[in-house]
Amino acid sequence: MAEFLYRLGRACASRAKTVITVWLALLLASGTAFFLFSGDLEDSFSIPGTPTDEVNQQLSSEFEGMGGGAGTVVYQTEDGTPFTEEQQEQIADRTEEAAEVDGVEDVIDPFATDEEVADQRQELEDGREELDDGLAELDAGQEELDEGRAQAEMAGMLDQVEDDLDFQQSQIDDNREVIEEQEEELERGEAMLEMSSEISTVSDDGATVLVNIAFTDAQEEVSQETRDAVMAVFESDPVPGTEVEFGNDIAMSMPSLVSTAEVIGVIVAGVVLVVMLGTLIGAGLPILTALVGVGIATLIAMSLSGVLEMASVTPILGLMLGLAVGIDYALFIVNRHRRQLKEGAELTESIGLANGTAGNAVVFAGTTVLVALLGLNLTGIGFLGLMGSVGAIAITIAVLIAVTLVPALLSLVGMRILSRKERARLDGADGADGKHRHGEQDEVRPMSTGRALLRTGVAVLALGIIALPALDLRLGMPDGAAEPTDSTQYAAYTAVEENFGEGMNGPLLVAADLTGGPTKEAAEEQAEEEQFQVAEELYSRDDVTAVAPIGISDDHTMAIFQVVPEGGPSSESTEDLVDTFRDLEPIEGAGPLGVAGMASGNIDISDTLSDALPTYLSVVMGLSVVILLLVFRSIFVPVVATLGFILSYFAALGGVVAVYQWGWLGAIFGVENPGPVLNFLPTLLVGILFGLAMDYMLFIGTGMREAYVRGAPARLAVQQGFRAGRAVVTAAAIIMGSVFGGFIFSETMMISSIGFALAFGVLIDAFVVRMLLIPALMHLAGDGAWWLPKWLDRLLPDIDVEGSALEERHTHAEGTGEPGTAEVPEGSADEVAPSRS
Repeated sequence: MAEFLYRLGRACASRAKTVITVWLALLLASGTAFFLFSGDLEDSFSIPGTPTDEVNQQLSSEFEGMGGGAGTVVYQTEDGTPFTEEQQEQIADRTEEAAEVDGVEDVIDPFATDEEVADQRQELEDGREELDDGLAELDAGQEELDEGRAQAEMAGMLDQVEDDLDFQQSQIDDNREVIEEQEEELERGEAMLEMSSEISTVSDDGATVLVNIAFTDAQEEVSQETRDAVMAVFESDPVPGTEVEFGNDIAMSMPSLVSTAEVIGVIVAGVVLVVMLGTLIGAGLPILTALVGVGIATLIAMSLSGVLEMASVTPILGLMLGLAVGIDYALFIVNRHRRQLKEGAELTESIGLANGTAGNAVVFAGTTVLVALLGLNLTGIGFLGLMGSVGAIAITIAVLIAVTLVPALLSLVGMRILSRKERARLDGADGADGKHRHGEQDEVRPMSTGRALLRTGVAVLALGIIALPALDLRLGMPDGAAEPTDSTQYAAYTAVEENFGEGMNGPLLVAADLTGGPTKEAAEEQAEEEQFQVAEELYSRDDVTAVAPIGISDDHTMAIFQVVPEGGPSSESTEDLVDTFRDLEPIEGAGPLGVAGMASGNIDISDTLSDALPTYLSVVMGLSVVILLLVFRSIFVPVVATLGFILSYFAALGGVVAVYQWGWLGAIFGVENPGPVLNFLPTLLVGILFGLAMDYMLFIGTGMREAYVRGAPARLAVQQGFRAGRAVVTAAAIIMGSVFGGFIFSETMMISSIGFALAFGVLIDAFVVRMLLIPALMHLAGDGAWWLPKWLDRLLPDIDVEGSALEERHTHAEGTGEPGTAEVPEGSADEVAPSRS
């Protein structure tokens, strides 16, 4: 591979304009594909086969018009007074118009619903009066009958009138039995009305109403055209004196691909590049190539949205990864090329060597990240696998850009990749200084064992403390409270919470199987009794605000209920309530209850992701050990490097929990309403952080291995390798942290939390694990760090990750020195892999 990349680099350098033209053409083609084939992005996630999905499927088959998605429109009067009759009529007109939109099953007029409830209450009150009157009449009749019987008995005429009196008594008893049955039914109705009294579409003050919309398609399948059409009905012709807001179940906030914070992140990366490379041209080249790669990858991803169900966060993730690794990968090659030029290499030869050595490491590192991202498909979760695949596209393009476009641009830039002072030294103006720079090295000494122990203890203790919040990790999806405070979704969420209770933002749909009956009449009567029995059981639970029966299936074998919890859709109490309901069997022999709804669906997705995480983490850990075993030919290094990754992973999770779930430093990071951690973030973080951690391990560890196999004592080799790789790893980590950190201030909480997790994880892994912990552990292990059983050494292939053999061949051919004897210079980006002997 190294020889191939060497030739590729030289070829691209000699045909620079052609290479640049090809990449520009690819950028244009991807842009054309975007305009021709891009489709809607999704604002929700789903996993087929979850308990919620099964309930929805069952409801769709048993109840006409059920099982589809829902939307909420909130109207409020501007002055806080109750809606006038004219405003009520106008809102009713809007609901009728919205009901005609294609893809809408039904739209509920809130005032009509409120009137229906009032009518039901009045009917029950009237029924109670009638029953009381009937009972009073029966009591009076019974009293009269008893007096008549007594008088007949006193007159000795009881035998003559007894049959007539018995007939009258039977009539009274029959009527009393009928009234008692009616009273039992009335009491059920009164109890049901009481259970559902907290469910309303009109607030107590009459100034806020909810317009509930039922879609024909499932929540995640409702097209944005349908949602936009519904919102247009209410927005295009406003009702005078009112304000209208839309819940996050109907309105979609498309996260911005480019924001001010992200631009600032790129600027910080540019400053780091200028400081490291000492020239604006050198700093600008990695950023330029990264932007080209990101443009192509993002446009390709967006063009796939027309044929794939793609979440809005997916292309953002590709942009995030492509920008960060694109800059870093280009930096590795540029930095290697600059060092070679300063050592006197010819321009084209230097480009080829940089591509064959540092470029070879880039390909290996990129392949590692690629495999980890594609491994997300092993979870069996479609949207997560697609995220990994889109991220893999971005990584692939970043690698290809690095080994083709970067050499082409380096050829055009020529010697201007060096600063004026550096070029002056090459021209002999400052030869003595240059000789000192490249000919003499500062004395390197191994760290003391005491210092190594101290560094190990401090690093492990610090990472353990930072990781502690991860023990309280709760997974979920952001609700309306997590939306930007100036968004319509946030306004709708807070209006519902303040006027109807937090639970109305995430009502549950509960389905109960019924026992049925031998005849239709018996089944119907039994269904009503069992419906009330289930409702009572639901209402008796803590954290339940209201229960309302929705309906019974035509065959009387299923009943469905709306349950309003006390907590919001992402609260812990609601999660516990869902689990409690699913364990309930109110009707013996009918089976446990089923639960659906947005809150239930998010809980199921979180549970599925949690179940998949240990398997995926195990796969990634195994992959880590295998990769590092091949690279370093050691047992100790892969183990401690993998354990270091685990520490940095849980530390990153701990930071996310502290900020986004607990709300620590929320004002700094823009977290106004802490809640559960994004449910797919822990799994996504495994794949991405693993790949990046392996990059840093590669550039730190191979320098140590190289120094060791060239004869340096093990502990001295650790320090030499660390000095050789620290500059490039420091720069790469700061650049990645800056780019990822720019996304922290996104208005979309999903993007913000992902950006924070990646930025924090990268910085923790680079500075605490790779540059503090790993060197200390390697020092303590001594020669044992490089032990490998002979039988395993014979089985493992010889992987020359950074083209050591290529460098030695060309160095020997040019007669610049004996191969394999040169020391690794301070700050080089290409700490070559160990030559094998």
